[in-house]
Amino acid sequence: MSTKTPNGLDKLGLKNIGKVYYNISYDELQAHEIDKNECKISSTGTAICDTGIFTGRSPKDKYFVDQEPSNKHIFWGKINKKIDKETFDKLFEISKDELSGKDLYIMDVYSGASEASKKSIRFISEVAWQAHFVKNMFIRPTEEELETFEPDFVVYNACKTTDTDYKEHGLNSDVFVCFDVERNISIIGGTWYGGEMKKGIFSMMNYWLPLEGKLSMHCSANVGKDDDVCLFFGLSGTGKTTLSTDPQRALIGDDEHGWDDNGVFNFEGGCYAKVIDLDPKSEPEIFGAIKKDALLENVVSDEEGVVDYSDKTKTENTRVSYPIEHIANHKENLQAGHPKNIIFLSYDAFGVLPPVSKLTKEQAMYYFLSGYTAKVAGTERGITEPVTAFSACFGEAFLPLHPTTYAKLLGEKIDKHGVHVYLVNTGLNGQGKRMSIKDTRACINGILNGSINDAQFDTLPIFNLQFPKTLEGIADNAILNPKNTWDSEEKLNETLRDLAGEFIKNFDRYNDNGSEFDYSTAGPQI
Repeated sequence: MSTKTPNGLDKLGLKNIGKVYYNISYDELQAHEIDKNECKISSTGTAICDTGIFTGRSPKDKYFVDQEPSNKHIFWGKINKKIDKETFDKLFEISKDELSGKDLYIMDVYSGASEASKKSIRFISEVAWQAHFVKNMFIRPTEEELETFEPDFVVYNACKTTDTDYKEHGLNSDVFVCFDVERNISIIGGTWYGGEMKKGIFSMMNYWLPLEGKLSMHCSANVGKDDDVCLFFGLSGTGKTTLSTDPQRALIGDDEHGWDDNGVFNFEGGCYAKVIDLDPKSEPEIFGAIKKDALLENVVSDEEGVVDYSDKTKTENTRVSYPIEHIANHKENLQAGHPKNIIFLSYDAFGVLPPVSKLTKEQAMYYFLSGYTAKVAGTERGITEPVTAFSACFGEAFLPLHPTTYAKLLGEKIDKHGVHVYLVNTGLNGQGKRMSIKDTRACINGILNGSINDAQFDTLPIFNLQFPKTLEGIADNAILNPKNTWDSEEKLNETLRDLAGEFIKNFDRYNDNGSEFDYSTAGPQI
C-alpha cells in the first residue's frame, strides 16, 4: 500500500483522522471496494457499484455562498441558489464531523490539461468507489507532482451525513451540495452520486476561466490527423460521447473542455458514458473501455457478473467511468489547437429539424444560447409525450455566470479563428424513426472532410436553416429534407410553427433592453 501522505493534512479541519489512503492505485482501490462490500466485479473485470437512492445529480440542492466578491459575478436564480455564510458554516461543521475519526481516501488531481489554465483539486471521501471515480475522471498527477501538490480547491464529500435541520435552514431537502468560492471549498452531504463531484468542479471551472477571458465548455472534442479540431456540444442523450469517439480521430475528451489562447484542452482525465442499451456493434470503443479499472454504476448483472445493459430496473441513467487511456485512439496530452468545426447536437423528438444544417455566425450564437433538445417519454418521471428542453450553452445547470458571458467568448473565438458551425439532429424524423448512427456519422464525416461545403443547399421554412440536398454516405439523401419524411406538409409546417414558438418563448430572456445579444432574428420566425 502507498505510504505517501498529502501536504497540508493539518489544514483540513478534521479531527482524529484514521488511516489516510492517498492517491492509491487502482489495484488497491479495487481491493478496498471488495473488502468493504462496496462493489462487485463484472465478467470483464470492471467494478460495479450502486450509488444509493440517488442515481443522478440533485440540482435543486446546489448552493453558492452569498458573499463578496463572488456574488457580484454569479448569475442568481433557479440554477445558482443562495446560501448564507452562517448556514454554510453549520453544514461545513456537519461535514467535517462526519469525516473526522474515519479512515479517509484523499485524491489530489488536476482539472484542466493546459498548464496555463489547470487547477489543483483535492477530494476527501470515506467511500472507496468514490475515490475510484475521482481517479478515473480527473487528470492524475505524477509521483513527482504529488510531492509539491497544493490544492487550489478542496471537496469534502460527506455523503453519509444529512442536514436534518434543512427546513430551519430554508433549504430544499436534507441533501446539500454547497460551494464557498472565496474559501475555495465545496461540501457534499446526503447523496452518494459521484457525478456531484465531477460536475461540481465543472461548475467551478465555469466560474474561474471566463473571468480570465477563457471559454469553458460542456462539449466533447476530437482531432484529426491534420490537427483539425472539432467540438461537439450537446445535452445528455444527444450522442456527444458516441460521436466524438471515432477510430479515425484522436479523442481529446468526451464532456468538459476549455479554450484558451493555446487552443482546446480537456478538463478531465477520463470519460463518463451512458451505458443503457449499450451495443458493442454501434459503440465498440465505449464497450471495449469497460474493463479493469473502469467503474460501472447502477447496472444489473447476473451471478457470473455478466451485465445486462438493457436492464433499466435501477435507473435509465446507468453509467461507466473509465480513464481516457481505455480509448486506444486518444490525444496523449489531452489538448490540441483551435477548432476548425463546431457541431451542436440536438435530439429533436418532433421530427422537423434537418439531420444537418450549416449555421451562420448569428445562428450559431442563437442556437448556442438556446441549447435545444427534447425529452421523450420514459426518460423522466411524468413525461409521457415529447417536451422541449432548453439549456443555455448546452450546460446551463453548470453555469455560475450569466449565459451571455460564455456566448460572447464563443462569438469572439468563432470570428478570430474562422470556425464553421453546424446543427446536427440526432433525434427523430417525421415518421418517428430515430436517425441511424450510420447516417449521423455520414453527416459528421461530411463536416469533417469539408465535402458538405460543396453541396447544394435548401432552406427549412420558418427556421431558415440551410441543409444540404445530398451528402456522401447517406443511405437515402431524401432524409436530409424533413419534408420528405412527413406524410403531410401542412402537418410539418404546423409542427414547425409550434416548435418555433417554443424557441421564441425561451429566447425572450435574452431580449431585454440591456442585452448585447439580440440574435432573435437569427432564430425561427413565425
